[in-house]
Amino acid sequence: MHTDIQQVELQLNQVILGKAPQIRLALTCLLAQGHLLLEDLPGMGKTTLAHALAQSLGLSYRRVQFTSDLLPADLTGFSIFDARSQQFNFQPGPVFSQVLLADEINRASPKTQSALLEAMEEQQVSVDGETRPLPAPFFVIATQNPLFHSGTNALPESQLDRFLMRLTLGFPERAAELQLLQQDQQNRQQQQLPALLSTERLRALQALVPQITATDAVLGYMLDLIRQSRQRSDMLPLSPRAARGLVRAAKAYAFLQQRQFVTTEDVQAVFAAVAEHRLQPRQQQHQSNLSALLIQETPCSC
Repeated sequence: MHTDIQQVELQLNQVILGKAPQIRLALTCLLAQGHLLLEDLPGMGKTTLAHALAQSLGLSYRRVQFTSDLLPADLTGFSIFDARSQQFNFQPGPVFSQVLLADEINRASPKTQSALLEAMEEQQVSVDGETRPLPAPFFVIATQNPLFHSGTNALPESQLDRFLMRLTLGFPERAAELQLLQQDQQNRQQQQLPALLSTERLRALQALVPQITATDAVLGYMLDLIRQSRQRSDMLPLSPRAARGLVRAAKAYAFLQQRQFVTTEDVQAVFAAVAEHRLQPRQQQHQSNLSALLIQETPCSC
């Protein structure tokens, strides 16, 4: 593994205790030039991970708290008329940053959620008829609460498909949580992590990932997994975008494993994070099953 990215991983493990597999997958997602969705209960360290990742990589960072009254222009920016120059001046929104934390994204309306689609897919935004490029690298880390929490709106399938990975941190182990309680919480919050990578170095590492080789046998293994999802009638199938994302993620994971080739173990390590949030139950199938159940349970009145 390259020493600099290894140092980043070590530093993140000192901030998020006992979550080494999730941290490695988060770095995998970044190196694969994807976007990351963190789903968990409040207070599990999702925001801390996003902030520590941006600091360790020396990237510009903006956090947006998604609420029900958040408007698309609050993300992308808007034009203000300048009376002196008699022209409109564009005021860029927080999306014009290298790391954007969309905190509790599923508390916003679907219209505001969809404002990120173009940015995540094409790394640009269109405002007032003009297309503006976003900084590079551009990495969206979105957090969301479980859907049974009040005030949440499920992300549409089109937006879920834009996230390369979805991770869940989960509760820490006893030893890690004891260490967390022993630390001074105020000092931890005020701690500024040193930047261990430059933007140019990070982009150079991202450019090395596509050079990792995957044999036809390994690609065939991934294709078999993808096609299995398309033979199921109870869930949405994995798209070609998901297949390409799986390849990129497996190559990035192999890169972090200090290898120049992908193995089936790399595919297995990233498959759940890449595929699970895309394998949504078919709504029509669910409704038909519910209707059939109601017919069976409703007594005949004839």
